[in-house]
Amino acid sequence: MKTEFFSGLTVALALVPEAIAFALIAHVSPLTGLYAAFFLCLITALFGGRPGMISGATGALAVVMVSIVTRHGVEYLFASVVLMGIFQLLFGVLKLGKFIRMVPHPVMLGFVNGLAIVIFLAQFGHFRLDGAWMDGRQLLTMGGLIALTMAIIYLLPRLTTAIPSALAAILIVAALVAGLGIDTKTVGDMGSIAGGLPQFHLPQVPLTLDTLYIILPYSLILAAIGLIESLLTLNLIDDITDSRGQPNRESLAQGAANVVAGFFATMGGCAMIGQSMININNGARQRASGIVAALFLLGFILFLAPWIEMIPLAALVGLMFVVAEKTFEWGSLQALRKIPRQDAIIVVGVTVITVLTDLAIAVLAGVMFAALVFAWQHAKTIRVTTRTDAQGWKVYELEGSLFFASAANFSELFAPRSDPEHVVIEFRRARVVDHSAIEAIDALAARYQQEGKTLHLRHLSPDCLELLDKAKGMVEVNRFEDPHYHIADNKLG
Repeated sequence: MKTEFFSGLTVALALVPEAIAFALIAHVSPLTGLYAAFFLCLITALFGGRPGMISGATGALAVVMVSIVTRHGVEYLFASVVLMGIFQLLFGVLKLGKFIRMVPHPVMLGFVNGLAIVIFLAQFGHFRLDGAWMDGRQLLTMGGLIALTMAIIYLLPRLTTAIPSALAAILIVAALVAGLGIDTKTVGDMGSIAGGLPQFHLPQVPLTLDTLYIILPYSLILAAIGLIESLLTLNLIDDITDSRGQPNRESLAQGAANVVAGFFATMGGCAMIGQSMININNGARQRASGIVAALFLLGFILFLAPWIEMIPLAALVGLMFVVAEKTFEWGSLQALRKIPRQDAIIVVGVTVITVLTDLAIAVLAGVMFAALVFAWQHAKTIRVTTRTDAQGWKVYELEGSLFFASAANFSELFAPRSDPEHVVIEFRRARVVDHSAIEAIDALAARYQQEGKTLHLRHLSPDCLELLDKAKGMVEVNRFEDPHYHIADNKLG
């Protein structure tokens, strides 16, 4: 329990500047981001499907939210967050979370590496003062404190594990800055975090179809990005902890948290890989750490704002640099030379797209590319061997998957003009996958009919038989030996 407590405190401290920064990106007040972090962190910790994962206001969502705030106002943002949560609840109710398991490993590697780079690059915004880059003494001070923070985080575990090294680094650097009166940028320079309890607030928007027309596209995009980031983070933590989360339950918790967040005038959010990695690296594995983080965050707002605002940003930037370093899959760089070229392209591509655009586009692009590669590879595996049986009939023994990508290759395997009068196609070691395959079989049957030759089709499933047209009378049915799989075709109920 001590690990969960101290880890929760560390996470709460790391949540503060992130929540403020993302709120400013979305053009809303710092408290709007802090309250969002409180609700998301608390509700997902209590009811989510991945103990140890931390949720809050995120940059991936903030860059979408800024558009609706600048075009329509903050009240429309709150309404969008509520509808976003409803979409996520529906996703969980329909049990669609299982499909996240279909994300290929190269896409996961690209996602992790891309987010590590995004976390790293995001910290450089703290090197600005009044819009201008730091220089001279300010830059040296900031850099020195960051280096000290990182050194403590890396070296302290060699001496003691009684307190998380990240928390110790923040406290030591904060005490050093306060004790020596060092002039450096602090949390308070980003904006005040002092406030009261969050208040229930119905979004002040007209309850009309026009309002729905405005917020619907934003809500769909926010829901998709939030779920993709949350469920991929869940997968990552599953791999690290060698355990199994519950994607559908997490989707429900994310949805419920965003509905509540929207009704309390906040910007909503999703899982945060940076803070989640801090928590997991500290050894936290239970729900308690997330609950502690949320309660400390609220305590900061209500009672400890003056103290938290004194924390040097350098300490938190140093912590996030360490998180970025530990998140990046360094082993993947060596693996790029060993894995198939198409997988290496996916890893690099998803990484670059994540950095340049956003996570949702990167993951969807990676999955689509992986699917196309899979189809191409399987299209090339369709092959045939030929022999002549005792009756003098030519037998084509087909092997592989027959589907839309391999249909063209399939038709090229046969020579109706030069084949004998009777030809057999043996499907025992082949699988007919979709309707394109059925059309290819029918087309081949027509070619043999035009040549006045008899085609025999053996070991086709009943589903294939139902969909065949010209080739239906050529099928040899053996109810004991024929396969009974189903093919992917919308003509079948």
